[in-house]
Amino acid sequence: MDQKESVRDITPWDGTLSSSDFFSAACAFSEKWKRFNAFVPPWLWVPSRKHHLLSSHKEEGYLSLEGMCLIKSSEEQESCRSQTWKEESSISQEEEAVDNATLVQSSCDEVNHYDFHIVYSPSYRVPVLYFRSYHSDGQPLPFGEIEKDLPDHSAKIRSESKWTFITQEEHPYLNRPWYKLHPCGTSEWMKLLFHGDTALNKNGFVIEHYLVSWFSVIGQVVGLKIPLGMLETLSC
Repeated sequence: MDQKESVRDITPWDGTLSSSDFFSAACAFSEKWKRFNAFVPPWLWVPSRKHHLLSSHKEEGYLSLEGMCLIKSSEEQESCRSQTWKEESSISQEEEAVDNATLVQSSCDEVNHYDFHIVYSPSYRVPVLYFRSYHSDGQPLPFGEIEKDLPDHSAKIRSESKWTFITQEEHPYLNRPWYKLHPCGTSEWMKLLFHGDTALNKNGFVIEHYLVSWFSVIGQVVGLKIPLGMLETLSC
């Protein structure tokens, strides 16, 4: 199949994206995130030409969300375990009331930093979530510490689903070890997800809403929430 072929022309659709469709989906996702999640760092497109042999598209690259942190303390790990991600800068009480992924208890004093990348996998033809975590001094967190930061339901999701187990391998663009949620099975559940909603199968909506739907599931594993406004756009 021609990699340039649009998802909207694939019949039946197999739940995957071409590299050019991934770029279109990434742009739509980034724009929606900024519109509905204004109080956290934006997802930014990082261009790259590293894989020029795999794609002729000038849009090669990945989405990056950095500068997120989870504030923890050794004395209050249990009380902090239910916290979600927070932007390192302080936010007002009005902003804290917004339904996004930034709420945190101010009594926790140890900061664990997290960077997230959404990278296209040429092998699986689906997006893959990569992430890394480190202390304020730049020292990487061992996975045992990362697991303590993850939401309580994350372990249950990862144990029950073949598409959410976490592995560590070299970042395809940065050549450094990062953790990732394995893409095995992603195309299968994405196909089922869109197949059940006829509205999303019209007028190319699959591409526009692909990453929103995908991240609404994947984000649960690492505690990043999709704003309700982004989900409501799926029915528009």
